[in-house]
Amino acid sequence: MRPEPQSLDSYPHTLTIPTRWNDNDVYGHVNNAIYYLYFDTVVNRYLVDNGLLEIGTSETVGLVVDTGCAYFAPISFPDDVVAGLRVAKLGSSSIRYEIGLFRNEETTASAQGHFVHVYVDEKTRRPKPLSAAMKTQLAKLQA
Repeated sequence: MRPEPQSLDSYPHTLTIPTRWNDNDVYGHVNNAIYYLYFDTVVNRYLVDNGLLEIGTSETVGLVVDTGCAYFAPISFPDDVVAGLRVAKLGSSSIRYEIGLFRNEETTASAQGHFVHVYVDEKTRRPKPLSAAMKTQLAKLQA
């Protein structure tokens, strides 16, 4: 069943991401694969900004094990993308992030999707429980 587009106010965190000239495809809108880069950007920027990920030095890292996206309306360069972020589920070693992408000042999603990260030991790649700090910080984003 196709989801309904969500409103911007259903996401407790937002990040504005400018589109780039090369994000557009031959059809004149942002290529569908780029939407996943926006998803990755809002999630990882939130983690970095809140001290939950130190790129290159963190002993625990999140690996994407599931992702999906529903597209509702086109986004094109030179639009700004407002990426809304929320947490749908906090597991013992996994997190389901939900992301809405909003064009410029629009308040209805142009696209929305999810990322599931399983957190693992950086060296062994075996699942590790989420830290108390991570659970506390990400609980603020729960839907």
